[in-house]
Amino acid sequence: MDFIEVTLKVNADFADILTAELGELGFDAFVENEDGFSAYIEEDKYSQQELEDTLNRYADFVQVAYTTQKIERQNWNEEWERNFEPLFIGDQVSVRASFHEKPANAKYDIVINPKMSFGTGHHETTTLMIENQLTLDHQGKRVLDMGCGTGILAIMAGELGASEIVAVEIEDWTVENARENAELNNYASIDVRLGDAEAVKGEKPFDIILANINRNVLLEDMPAYKAVLKPEGWLLLSGFYTEDLPLIQQRCEELGLAYVSHRVKNNWVSAVFRA
Repeated sequence: MDFIEVTLKVNADFADILTAELGELGFDAFVENEDGFSAYIEEDKYSQQELEDTLNRYADFVQVAYTTQKIERQNWNEEWERNFEPLFIGDQVSVRASFHEKPANAKYDIVINPKMSFGTGHHETTTLMIENQLTLDHQGKRVLDMGCGTGILAIMAGELGASEIVAVEIEDWTVENARENAELNNYASIDVRLGDAEAVKGEKPFDIILANINRNVLLEDMPAYKAVLKPEGWLLLSGFYTEDLPLIQQRCEELGLAYVSHRVKNNWVSAVFRA
């Protein structure tokens, strides 16, 4: 069976939503790129009408442009490899798929098979979050990764020495993928949970909380993060633009969280706050 590749140019705030929607249509592999993502489906499962109907439901909220092409089955691995290039972040962290060779010069080596999940490190927000993680002492710390996607930030926490890690995602297939990636990197002890901020309500406090989601969810869930953050604990946020930083800072300050620093890449931001 051959495959259909649909490449979508879409605002990153809606990329996760559309990934989930296309998953319901039978698309079973997704690869991030700078402008959006590519989705793959077996040819006999593909419906142009279903795709258009799905995208039209979001026409009032976001602009989406897409192209399609047919990929022969024998070229699938080649296509996958073409779209997922290994990364080197902060001169220390290698992020690669299982079919890439392990680099010799990486202090930390993370293997991610993304399947339908976002968070391969290719998006600016993931890179920025990892760069900020590298500045914090994770050794023996308790860490929470909200909106964990592939689990890459939770795995990074493990690489940096965290002793307890909880990861939370809202989609069941993403939870499954995060668990698979955690095991692949020898971090099967990562507690990957299905849910939202309610999943950690009343939880034992965390030393570090990572949340790479989007502006609106961050603003809404900030009190829930603060409730499970230890005194002098660290909160790392991303998934928003430079123009959104004042809103994020204001919300954090209202909750007693002090701004520490932020990084910017292509107008995306990752900010660090402390309780």
